[in-house]
Parts: sequence; C-alpha cells; structure tokens
Amino acid sequence: MTKIESITGTGIPLLLDDIDTDRIIPARFLRCVTFDGLGEHAFEDDRIQDPDHPFDKPQFQNASILLGGRNFGCGSSREHAPQSLIRWGIKTIIAESYAEIFFGNCTSLGVPAVCASRETLEVLNREIQDHPDQEISVNLSTMKIRCGDQEFDCTLPDNARSALISGTYDFLAQLLKSESEIKERAATVPYFTSFA
Repeated sequence: MTKIESITGTGIPLLLDDIDTDRIIPARFLRCVTFDGLGEHAFEDDRIQDPDHPFDKPQFQNASILLGGRNFGCGSSREHAPQSLIRWGIKTIIAESYAEIFFGNCTSLGVPAVCASRETLEVLNREIQDHPDQEISVNLSTMKIRCGDQEFDCTLPDNARSALISGTYDFLAQLLKSESEIKERAATVPYFTSFA
C-alpha cells in the first residue's frame, strides 16, 4: 500500500462553504458501473451555470490541491464525489471543515483532507489566484502547508494521519492482504463449516 507523507502540486481555489456532494458530482452520474470517466463531470452543473468556474479555467487544469471552505462535501454520502475529484486530478484537499462521511471516503481513498483556519485559506486563495503556477506542499508528518516562503499549520485527526502515513488507509487492500488468515479463521467457525 502507498504511504502518503507529503503532497506537492499547484492549487485550485474553490473557497465556498457548504459545497455538497451533489454539486461535486451531480446525481445523474451515479448510475455508472465503475468510477472511470467521472473526473470530466466534476462540478458539471456548477460549471454550466458559471462560465468562470475554476475547474474550467486553463491556469488551474493541472492543479492537484483543492482549496475549499467550511463543511466541504456535505449532503449525501456518495463515494462518487471524492472519486470524481481524484479522477479530475485532485490529490489532497485543504478546507476549513468537512462533512464526516466525505472526510472518511477521502481518507479511505488516500486523499488527505486537511483542515486550516479561515485566515490561512484566504491567504492561500489569494496566492493561488495571483500565482496559479506556484507549488503548494502539504506535509502530513509536520502538519504544515508551504506556499512559496510562507508556512501554515493544518490539522488532521490522528487516526487518519497515521493511516495515510503508514499506507493502511485502504481497507480493501488490507482485507486482500489478509486472505490466508481470513480463510484459516473461517475454517474454524462452525457456521461456516458445519452447514455445508
């Protein structure tokens, strides 16, 4: 499993509060059998309504760090929301706060969703707008965000931070890695063996 200790990339600013998962990926795209192709539909309805949406601006097309506001990812618990962001190119999110299920989905998919103060977000928002090519680094070991010569604090719950840094965030990979132990244990459980 991949250990995630630091993420570096350019940013995309979306400093808005209460961005729900239906805005991140509209419900009509939930009928997909796989998550492939969801990236192109991230924020599709918002982008149609706002011709100046950051996800359509050329200077942000290679961004991998998304800047959000308060209560990012609220609404329904669809995994499609972080999956669409990943497929668009997002590798980490910096926001003031997150909806709990969205946060959990991000963590289990290996996308650090760190929190920063509103003041930090406003500074980062200006920096990204003024210098879209400037790299931002999010370091999970030090819990610091670097942007140019500026450094900011960020937070992440210890269990999520530990899982990302150790590479144990992928529960399916952990399960598959333990296949032999699972089969061995299942062979000793009566209701698996006595009724066949």
